[in-house]
Amino acid sequence: MQDAPLHADPATFEIVKNSLYKIAEEMRVVLAKTAYSPLLKSAGDFSCGVFDARGEMVAQGPDLPIHLGSMPDAVRAVVAAFGSDVHDGDVFIHNDPYFGGSHLPDVNVVRPSFSHGRLLGYACLRAHWPDIGSATPGSYGAVTEIFGEGLRLPPLRLISRGTLNVDLEKVIFANVRTPDERKGDLGAQLAATLRATERLKALAERYGAEQLIGTMAEVMNYSERLMRAMLAELPDGEGYFEDFCDGDGIADTPDGEDAPFWIRMLVTKTGDRVVVDFAGSDPQVKGPINAPLSVSASGVYCGLKTAVDPNSFIPPNSGCWRAIEVKAPKGTVVNAEFPAPVVYANHEISHRLADMVMGALASFWPNQVMACSQGTSAILTLGGLDPRSGRRYVSYETIKGGFGARPTKDGINVVASGISNTMNTPIEVLEMAFPVRIERYEINPDSGGAGQYRGGCGARRVWRMLDGANATGALCMERMTSPPFGLLGGKAGAAAVVTLTTPGGVTRRLPSKGAFSAPAGSVVDMVVPGSGGFGPVDKREPSLIGRDLLEGYVSQRAARESYGIADPGVLKAAAAAEDKA
Repeated sequence: MQDAPLHADPATFEIVKNSLYKIAEEMRVVLAKTAYSPLLKSAGDFSCGVFDARGEMVAQGPDLPIHLGSMPDAVRAVVAAFGSDVHDGDVFIHNDPYFGGSHLPDVNVVRPSFSHGRLLGYACLRAHWPDIGSATPGSYGAVTEIFGEGLRLPPLRLISRGTLNVDLEKVIFANVRTPDERKGDLGAQLAATLRATERLKALAERYGAEQLIGTMAEVMNYSERLMRAMLAELPDGEGYFEDFCDGDGIADTPDGEDAPFWIRMLVTKTGDRVVVDFAGSDPQVKGPINAPLSVSASGVYCGLKTAVDPNSFIPPNSGCWRAIEVKAPKGTVVNAEFPAPVVYANHEISHRLADMVMGALASFWPNQVMACSQGTSAILTLGGLDPRSGRRYVSYETIKGGFGARPTKDGINVVASGISNTMNTPIEVLEMAFPVRIERYEINPDSGGAGQYRGGCGARRVWRMLDGANATGALCMERMTSPPFGLLGGKAGAAAVVTLTTPGGVTRRLPSKGAFSAPAGSVVDMVVPGSGGFGPVDKREPSLIGRDLLEGYVSQRAARESYGIADPGVLKAAAAAEDKA
């Protein structure tokens, strides 16, 4: 635990603690209201945080768990690069995964806050830019070195004492396909971080800089104490889990097969500490699904916090993670070394590890875990010239699947799960912004794994390229060959399938990762993974099966095959009669 701060009375501590979290929330509001791209404005693919002068996270907004572990590393990279050469009015920018970033599209804007010349801390806003360069619109091509993934920015000073580095700004916007949109998104990040630093300064004026800095340290200590107390109440134990990923997007055989690779995890809980060890995991691969250690830590932290603190009593900050040690051999897929490509790993490996934590914990915390969720961010990027305007466009979407079943509840249908917390972009927004038509967006029945509690169903989404809109697309999808696993007798959910149908009527399956051509009139049909079931199938209440039949989540065929129901129509009719009663 860190050094004790100047002690405030409990009421003042609560006011300041909650004020810090409200600062992070207010950053979110400013960004959402001022951003240009639908990915930020509607889907919310960004995270906001307040950090102390050392770069430790004090407060995060209600944003993306995927960023929990790596955002502090991003701010610490700025601290390490510039030391005391930080001034009021400065702003820093970077996205390098080997300097605390996650992947190149996640651009960090870091702004220090001062009060009467004293550094209080930093505001950081990490936003996913829909394009950061590279050979593929959306920056999601299957490349073999990070040099091919787009513009890589080490920690740099974008604004110095209030003066913009115009040359650096020109370099950034010269390397992206939609510079006007990127300029708007960067402006929103600058506005949001400015609001946060102003709020921090106001807190210092009210309570004094010394008291504020001390309370920031105590907020992290508070989270650490809660995490350790909750861990201490849970049984000690050791759990092992291994799982394979579908591939890295690079063909390994002459006929184009993409070989799977394995991740192995040992979780050991002793007293108020947890150690997660990835010894035995496969070496880093050629394609961009290698995770820097901070990205892997984010997935671990998300899974553990969900299991340890299912009611979210513990404020998420750097203090939480002091009780958790993540160990991984260098040069593996979960602790990649430069210059390994990483763009897919930020979400795909994080998803995988958060789910694997649940699998490992199931052997000694069966009532604290959930079955595997969709296990992928299901990314589709599209880019080209918009025939309606004659301008370049880049569309980046993450499609929702199933949320895993739990010890006392079914999973949730078609929702961001695990390490993600993004929202659905309204179809109307997409069709206004990009030359596509969404022809279907629906729940995919039978995709939730059977069990005492059924896994959540995934989605089916169908895009059609408009006339004159020839596009380059890219896909990043896991759980095509490794379906979302069930736990404690629950069955696996349905795997993903993506097809492309050209204007000539030829349909082919798309591989899980990499770029493809989509001529005008083409149709992309994506079936997103469901999720695993929890508990023995034969313990599911017949009335719940009837409800699933009535609501279309389970078909009569699946009711017979998965649950052994001889006449599903009877259960469906009973559920309908109950609704009328």
